[in-house]
Amino acid sequence: MIYKRGKKGIYWYRFMWRGKLIRESTHQTNDKVARNQKSAHRTRLSNGEVGIREKKPEMALSEFLRKDFIPYVESRHASKPGTLAYYRDGANMVLKCDWAGSKLSEVSDQHAQRFAAKYAKLSASRINCGLRSLRRALNLAYEWAS
Repeated sequence: MIYKRGKKGIYWYRFMWRGKLIRESTHQTNDKVARNQKSAHRTRLSNGEVGIREKKPEMALSEFLRKDFIPYVESRHASKPGTLAYYRDGANMVLKCDWAGSKLSEVSDQHAQRFAAKYAKLSASRINCGLRSLRRALNLAYEWAS
């Protein structure tokens, strides 16, 4: 099936392939070209030339902190030992939380509240260190995923 979407009248196609819905834009305003693109895509699928695009497995927060965030901080702030120690300390505080094994997309403001409650006996500056490190790590994960 092909159909128009949007104000510009761009054609999209939609079909089922092995139980999965395939829906993509043709970036075309001509219906004949759009039909040809749909047919070509179905042919490539049947010949095994392209597969259904699988999502990458999502990384856990703890894995991201250890493998990506801390090495990034170490290289980015190598000339600033205070900043390096600050982010390392904050990341290590987050790693000690029971929810650190959660997937990156599952981490929410409620986790930040639980973090603050867990470390409530510490000073406000120490709690903020962990929260800032968490926020920076999540922002980098989002930026690098795009």
